[in-house]
This record gives sequence, C-alpha cells and structure tokens, in this order.
Amino acid sequence: MSPNALASCLHRMHYKLHVEVQLEFSDSCDGGTQSKVTNYFPVYFWKFIQFHSQCHCRKSAAQPKYLEYEQGMVLGAFFWTYWATHVLGGLLAQHYGTKLIFGGANFIACIIVVLIPVTIKYHLYAFLALRVLQGAVMGVVLPSMNVMTAKWIPPTERSKFVSAYMGGTVGTSLTYLICAIIINYFNWETAFYTMSVAGTIWYCFWLYCAYDSPQQHPRISKAELKYILENTPPIVKNSKEQPIPWRHILTSGPFWIAVFSHWGATWGFYTLLTQSPSYFTFIHGWDINMTGLISGAPHIPLMIFSYTFAIFCDWLLRNNKMTRTGVRKLAMFIATILQACFIVGLSLSGCHSNFAVLFMLCGTITNGAISSATLANFVDLSPNYSSILFGICGLIANGAGALSPTIVGILTNGNQTIESWRTVFLITAANLTCSGILYLIWGTGEEQPWNNLYATDDEQGEELQKLKQEPTETTEKCDTVDEKKLKKEKEANGLK
Repeated sequence: MSPNALASCLHRMHYKLHVEVQLEFSDSCDGGTQSKVTNYFPVYFWKFIQFHSQCHCRKSAAQPKYLEYEQGMVLGAFFWTYWATHVLGGLLAQHYGTKLIFGGANFIACIIVVLIPVTIKYHLYAFLALRVLQGAVMGVVLPSMNVMTAKWIPPTERSKFVSAYMGGTVGTSLTYLICAIIINYFNWETAFYTMSVAGTIWYCFWLYCAYDSPQQHPRISKAELKYILENTPPIVKNSKEQPIPWRHILTSGPFWIAVFSHWGATWGFYTLLTQSPSYFTFIHGWDINMTGLISGAPHIPLMIFSYTFAIFCDWLLRNNKMTRTGVRKLAMFIATILQACFIVGLSLSGCHSNFAVLFMLCGTITNGAISSATLANFVDLSPNYSSILFGICGLIANGAGALSPTIVGILTNGNQTIESWRTVFLITAANLTCSGILYLIWGTGEEQPWNNLYATDDEQGEELQKLKQEPTETTEKCDTVDEKKLKKEKEANGLK
C-alpha cells in the first residue's frame, strides 16, 4: 500500500470516528423543532435521520431520549477539547513519532466509540465525559502526520501527498451513508460497533504498513530508499534531546502569514460545509433528500480536484516551471480568492436555485487547493518542526469553525431572508479575500533558517552513503567478471 493511499485511508477513518455521533445520536433523539446545534452540523443529516427513523428504522427497545439543548451539549462536547490538544499532538509526534501517536490515538478512539452506546443509556454526563475525552484524543491526530510527511516525502511530491489529508471529506460522506444504512436495517448501536471494528482493522494495517522513517521500514527497496534520502532535507538529530526553537517559531513572520491565511480558508470551508444545507432549506425551500444530495455532492469531487491539482503543482516544481513559493501562492489564490468569487456569486444568486447550486459546488471544490497551499507550506517552512507549526495553526484556525456559525446564527435568527444570507456569504468572501491577498503578498515556501539550528541526524547521511557505494561495488564485480571472460576468449583464440 502506497504512503499516499494509506494516508488518505487514515484521514477518512479519523473523520469517521468522530462524525458518526452526529448521525446515530440524532436517531436516538426526539423529533421536533430544529436545534441550534445544526449551526455546527449539517442540518440535512439531522432532519433526514429523524424523519427516516420515525418511518423505517428498527429501534432499540431501550432507546434514550434527550432534549434539544442536551443534544447540542453532546455534539459540541467533542470540540471543547479537540482544538486544545492540537499543539500537544505536534509535540508528542515530534518526540515519539507519527506511527505511535497517530495510530494510537485512532485506536483509542475506536475503544471510546464502543463505549458510547453504553454511556448513552447510562447517563447524560457519562456520555458528555466520553465525548470530551474523544475530542481530546482525536485532537492530536492531524498535527502528528506532518512529522512523517517531512521524513518520507520529497518536496517535489509534497503537494500530492498532503492532498491525502483531504480524505477526511470522503470519510464524512461515507460515514453518513454507511451509518444511515446500518441504522435502517439494524439499530443505532450497531453503527457504533461497525465503525469501531472498521477502525481497528485499519489500525492493524497501519501497524504493518506505516513506519516513522524510510530507514526503519523493513520492506522498502534500496532504490526507493536512496531516492527518498537524496531528495528529502536532513532531519534534526534525536528530537527528544534537542530543544524546540519556540522563540524563533513564535516570532516567524512567514509562519504567522500561513496561519492567518489558513484561517480564511477554514472559514470558507466550514461556512459552506455547515451552512449550505440550512441555506437551501430556508431560502430555496428544498426538502431533506434534495438538500442532503446537493450539500453532500462536493465532497468526492473536492478530493479528486485536490489530488489532481496537487499532481499539477508537483509537476510545476519538478520541471522548474515555478518556484515553490510561486506554486504555493497559485494554490492559495485558487483556494481563497477564486473561492471568494464563487461565494459572491452565491450571495447574488437570489432565488435562482440552479445558480446557487453551481456556485456552492464550485466554491466548495476549489477549497481543495488548500492541500497544495498552507497545508503543504508548514512542511516547506520547517520540515523538522512542521507538526508543531500545524498544531499551532489548528489551535487558532479552528476558531473560524466556531465563530462562523455563531455569526450565521446572529444574522439569521428569526430572519431567514435572502438579504441576511447574502450578508453571511459576503462576510465569508471578505475573509477569504483578505487571507488570500495576505499570502500572495508576504507568503513564502522557502525553508526557514531556524529549521536547522541544531545538529542533523547522522544516520540518514550514513545510510545514503552506504547506498551510494553499493552500485559501485556491484559495477566493480561485474567488471571483474567481464575481464575474466575476455581473458578466456583470448586464450581460446590463441590456442586456435
């Protein structure tokens, strides 16, 4: 299994393990008016499962009932701690490696998922505590991936690999679909158990296939190992013993430019992801099934666009068509400014549903270019400390995911009009435009001087030196064999 495919699978599993609660929990709740929690989660899935469960689902005999504010508490509890452990995830991965932290966190999440049906039936506060723990565990996952990316992926292939991070969007779509089918034919508890088993199976593959560095992999070919070591920057020697250059990181202008640029892209993504269902429901009057179809449609094209555009970006780098900074700025332009243009179009579409769908789809899909922009940029700036950079960025950028629905709630509460939603989308477009312009002016893809303040790992250089010597030894042996053959031929000819 290729690193790119494995990374894509693991990000899908990461999203599956925390997204499914939105679905199954709604099946266990009373129907009724829409909860404010739908500002944070797709309303069409909430409504669809409530409607579907009332008509078709086989419900458990001991199915609990929760009030709407309790639903909101449970669904939001995950994010109480999720954002807070991003930096911790980067630090842990820096010390102990991606294999242990990423894989271990996902496996622990699988165990937590098994316990969720029990705690739901036992007590609300037990369920809340488990969700808080789940958020804390899953918060370390995404930042930890950058350590492996820096060690395994050459800069000219970085965009393509980081596009696998977008596998989470596919995981979201698949989880809703799979869990809805399971709830329909079995019960809501089975959905949790199924996802937990799937996560455990993935973890077994992860243990067998994933290694923190190419040198540690027992089945890697010598040609691939040589290629990776020749084309990846040296890594700081034994990060457990080397201090982290916090002062340089926290005072780095290019780093903060990337963080605030990522903020705008995150704002745009979360707004379209979580608010477009409500928009089509209240403004265009669509039913649940149509809203769900249109709102969920961009996820797979988003992944396809992200991967395809990443291949194009790597081609530009590999063939020296553009500098690394130029490639990152091109990707950022598409992910922010071009997306802002589509969102402005969405705000002006009025009652024209066809135009609204077109602009929403295009706006969501273009966000996939972010994998070749700031997501890859953190590894560009500092391969040695990219997990910490990403952790700090996640800590800040997740604020956009919380602030955006809050503003939407203020503007549209009791005021579901075209004008109020136009204001929502224009604010989103303004965030995207400002972040894009910021990066286009001051962003850079160059490695920062503080990345190599300390001694690099000698093991990488020694391993590369051995690999370079092996072909020479082989050639010498081949030459010796050829010389012997020539001597024998000469002797034979002389005898004749």
